[in-house]
Amino acid sequence: MLNKVILMGRLTRDPELTTATTGNSIVRFSLAVDRRFVKPGEERQADFINVVAFKQTADFVKKYFVKGQLVCVAGSLQTNTWEKDGKKNYATDVIADEVHFTGDKGKEQGQAQQPLQDDGFMTVDDSDLPF
Repeated sequence: MLNKVILMGRLTRDPELTTATTGNSIVRFSLAVDRRFVKPGEERQADFINVVAFKQTADFVKKYFVKGQLVCVAGSLQTNTWEKDGKKNYATDVIADEVHFTGDKGKEQGQAQQPLQDDGFMTVDDSDLPF
């Protein structure tokens, strides 16, 4: 079986970090991902996709990513169901294995990154990265 998701989009809000009872970090964020095609006379539509990352990936995302930043996420889809007040609820999340920078560095700390090219490929100056 294969369950692989690769997304490129902008964070819709700053990542939210929590800590599990085991002490592991969990970060949640949402990506706005443009749909591929635009209907004539209409604006481009976007899908808003929930993403969850754990442990070191969660710490990395919380430390280096902010609302509006263009990122690439690779991971897998996970669906959850639960019942509350007699009603069945459903959720689908992307469980991130990898999260990457995909835009140029902002001029100031915390400034959202802007894409360098429109063809989906970005050039990143990684001289200031901590790794």
